[in-house]
Amino acid sequence: MKIKKGDTVYIRSGADSGKTGTVTRTFPSEERVVVEGANIKKRHRRARRGSQKGQIVEFAAPVHVSNVSLIDPKTKKPTRVGYRTEQGKKTRIAKQSGSVV
Repeated sequence: MKIKKGDTVYIRSGADSGKTGTVTRTFPSEERVVVEGANIKKRHRRARRGSQKGQIVEFAAPVHVSNVSLIDPKTKKPTRVGYRTEQGKKTRIAKQSGSVV
């Protein structure tokens, strides 16, 4: 998967399209990422017997990788990600500017 934890990404489609955020978690087998502040869902929690009250908890749900683009650190615009091998090491590059991500 070309998107990693800590990357700044642009949401391309869906209810949160146009927003940017940081990837907080990745699910490579499902090809999904969790973006901070995007795709916020609400979950109703039932009250437990003793002290805990019932409440509504908000959390960021995963977004498919195809709906996300990496923000190029050089141009600050969404770009595709490619790979280049330099001195035996595989590095990620931004397709738009060619800079190392």
